[in-house]
Amino acid sequence: MKLEKLIPNLMVEDISLTLNYYHGVLGFDTVSTWPESGEEFRKAKVKKGNVEIMFQSEESLKKEIPELRHDDPAGGLTLVIMVTDISEFYNHLYSSLDVVVTLKDTPQGMRQFTVRDVNGYYLTFAEPLENIGE
Repeated sequence: MKLEKLIPNLMVEDISLTLNYYHGVLGFDTVSTWPESGEEFRKAKVKKGNVEIMFQSEESLKKEIPELRHDDPAGGLTLVIMVTDISEFYNHLYSSLDVVVTLKDTPQGMRQFTVRDVNGYYLTFAEPLENIGE
């Protein structure tokens, strides 16, 4: 057995609002939605570079996995997304994002910042200091 890829599936209240944020603010492309049209979306998948994230409506996910019935969307989950040119990315997006931790260097050798998305999930964008030429 070999693990191939991790694609988080995040529980959200509003798929359309989420897609607007990830597409319009963060520049992700929408890969798929379900249903494709006609009804309110219950699932969606976005991608930027090699990063893929799925979103599922709270109602749909709790129906699919009843054990989640007492859980709220977000729930303190943080995703770490490795990027290149982090300073440029940060400066480009700073005014559009809810930045909760500003750009900083960490003792672990990373330059990173953290934002809160429209659903309350925390996204930490990080780049190894060894990759940053200044």
